[in-house]
Parts: sequence; C-alpha cells; structure tokens
Amino acid sequence: MLFLDDSKMKNFTSCFKEKKFLVFFFRRLRLNNTGRYQDSFPYLSLCGVERNFIRCDDRPLVYTHIINSPGDGKQLFCYNHAGDVLFNEFCPDKIFMSPQSGRVYHPCQATAGSVGLVRSKLAIELSRNFIFDEGEAKPPTRFTWQGKTYDLDLQWMPAAEGVSTRHVN
Repeated sequence: MLFLDDSKMKNFTSCFKEKKFLVFFFRRLRLNNTGRYQDSFPYLSLCGVERNFIRCDDRPLVYTHIINSPGDGKQLFCYNHAGDVLFNEFCPDKIFMSPQSGRVYHPCQATAGSVGLVRSKLAIELSRNFIFDEGEAKPPTRFTWQGKTYDLDLQWMPAAEGVSTRHVN
C-alpha cells in the first residue's frame, strides 16, 4: 500500500487506492541515484518536476495476484494493487523464497530494483509448491506450478543466501 510518509495511521483507509494514480506513480518508479536522500529513500517516482522520494519495508514493487493474459495465455504477475494494468510475466522457475525471512520474491524491471516482493497472502499460497531438496534451512530448489515441476534458477536473486528483509542501496 502507498502512504504519505507522515501518515499517522497506515491502513487501508489511509492508503492511496485510485488505480489511475497508482499506475501513474509506479510507472515512474526508479532507483534513487540523485545523490539526495539515498540512504533514507532508495527509490523515487518522478511526476513532472516533482520528485516523490520513496522508502519501503522491503521492496517497492509488490506482486499481488497472477492472471492469464487474454491474448497469448501467458501468466502475468500483477503488482501494486493496480488490477491488471501493472504486470510482469510470471516465470515459475524464477520464484525465490528466503529461508531467513520466509519472504517470496520474483524478478521485476531494473528500474524498480530488479527484485519484486510477493504479497504475504499470495506467498503463503505459492509456498505450498516449493520443494526443498537441500533442507529447509536453504532456499527451495524446485517449484511445482500447474502440474509441472521447475528447477529453480536462483542466480537472478542478488545474494540469494542472505536476502535481507530491508532493501538499502
């Protein structure tokens, strides 16, 4: 959910919900390489001359649900509560679960940091499909999705063994 930084109450009633605004805001999401506030705000969204500096608990791109593409049948990983407007292709062999935090990640565009977080509710559903060939103290090695088992490619995930729960550049 997206909040103003000085919001006292951070819940569904105080977050931004307007889909058109969320699409506008998150399509402009970038790593903060301005030299200003980078330690506190690792991301920003450029809105005209305005710079919206962003901090988050983990990653700014949060996958919320999976849908089938109407045209080609590919599966799309939709993010940041923008319905089916903001999405990346879902790649079952690229899903990653951190054994330290239990959080689940999937690749995203480089402008958003290359790593997206999977929403907790969806991560719980997906976690049933993980196979831990090297034990539960290590990341899962395989993932079963729609009847097919994929060998997981863990090379895309930076520092796969020690993913922190907070991203700081």
